[in-house]
Amino acid sequence: MPRVFRLINRFNLGGPTYNVAYLSRYLAPEFETLLAGGEKDESEGSSEYMVRQLGLEPIIIPRMRRPINFRDDRAAYQHIKKLIKEFKPDIVHTHASKAGTLGRLAAASCKVPVVVHTFHGHVFHSYFGRTQTEVYKRIERYLARRSTAIVAISDKQKEELALEHRICPPEKITVVPLGFDLSRFDDAGGLMRAAFRNEWKLRSDEVAIVILGRLVPVKNHELFLNALKQVMNLRKQPVRAFIVGDGELRSTLEQLTRQMGFSIATSPHDAPADVTFTSWIRDAERVLAGADVVCLSSWNEGTPVSLIEAQAAGKPVVSTRVGGVENVVDENRTGFLSPTGDSETFAAHLLRLVNDTGLRHEMGSHGKPHVMERYHYTRLVNDMAALYRRLLDNA
Repeated sequence: MPRVFRLINRFNLGGPTYNVAYLSRYLAPEFETLLAGGEKDESEGSSEYMVRQLGLEPIIIPRMRRPINFRDDRAAYQHIKKLIKEFKPDIVHTHASKAGTLGRLAAASCKVPVVVHTFHGHVFHSYFGRTQTEVYKRIERYLARRSTAIVAISDKQKEELALEHRICPPEKITVVPLGFDLSRFDDAGGLMRAAFRNEWKLRSDEVAIVILGRLVPVKNHELFLNALKQVMNLRKQPVRAFIVGDGELRSTLEQLTRQMGFSIATSPHDAPADVTFTSWIRDAERVLAGADVVCLSSWNEGTPVSLIEAQAAGKPVVSTRVGGVENVVDENRTGFLSPTGDSETFAAHLLRLVNDTGLRHEMGSHGKPHVMERYHYTRLVNDMAALYRRLLDNA
C-alpha cells in the first residue's frame, strides 16, 4: 500500500482543511495517509473537530505558524523531516504556502520519490508589494522544479500559475477542483433556516445578506460595506447584513461600519441591527440556510468555498471576478460578478437581487445542480487517486 504524507499550513476553518480531510479519509484503503499541519492563528476558527469526526488524528506541528519566523520555521522543518523519516512515505503532498515550502524542502532532503503541491490560492497579487511578491515567485519557481507535480484547484488558477506568473510549465500542472460533502446544505424542511433567523431575530420580510471569511485586507470587506450603503439607500425591502468570520481587521471594520451610519450587533442579544458581526460560526450550513444572498468582495481568491457552499444551499451569489470565481459561479445564472474594486457594479447586482424575490429564487434553484457534481468529495478523491497512480508509475 503506497504511503502519503499530507501536510497543510494549519487546521483553520476553510476549504483546504476540508480538502485534506476528505483525501486522507477516503483515499484509504488504496493509500495510507499520515496527516499533519501547523497551529491556527488565535483569530481563526478551528476545524480540528471536523477532521476528527472523520476518524482522523492529525499531527500538530506547534512551530509551524503563519508568520515568517526563521527560528520557528527551522524547528518546524526539522519536525517535518523527522516525521518523513519515520513514516517513509512514497508521496509527500503539501497544501498551501508555508506547508509547501517547508514540506517540499524536507521531502527533497529525504529523497521522497514523489512530491506534490496544491496551490489553494496564491500571494502573487493583492498581498504584498512588488519586491516582496517577486521574492515569493522566485521561491515558488525553485520549489516547483523540485516537485513532481503541481495541483491547481481551477482552470483559471492553472492559467495564472503557468502563463501569468510563470511558476512552472503548464504541462506540470494538473487541475483537481476541491471537493466537499455538499449534502449537509440540504434544508428541505426549512429547519436550519428557521433556526438561524430566529436566533438573530430576522423577520420573514427581511432580506439577509451574508458574507463569510477572514476579516483581512485581501477579502476587501470595505467594498462590501460601500456597496451595502448604496443598497440601503435604494432598497424596496428591509435588509440586514451578516459578516461571518473574524480576523485582524475586526475592530477597524466595526468602526467603519459605525461611521457609515449603520447600527451594529455582535451577538443575538444585540439584534436586530443593520450589520451583524457574528465572529466564526462552525455550522456554515445553518448560516447559509438563513441567508437570501451570499457575497464575496475579495481582491484575490483561489477557489472560494463560501460560494460553492452558497450555491449548494440554493442561494444566489454576488462576487468580484477574481481567481477561480468564474469557474465556480455560472455568471448571470447562479450569481453576478463584477470587476475587482468596483463597488458601484457590485451594489447594482446586489440591489437587483434584494429587490426581486423571484430572481433570487430562480438563480438559487440553479446553484445546487451546478456545484453538486463538480465539487463533491468523491470526484476529488477519484481525481487525486488517478494522479497518484500515474506519478508513482513514472517515479
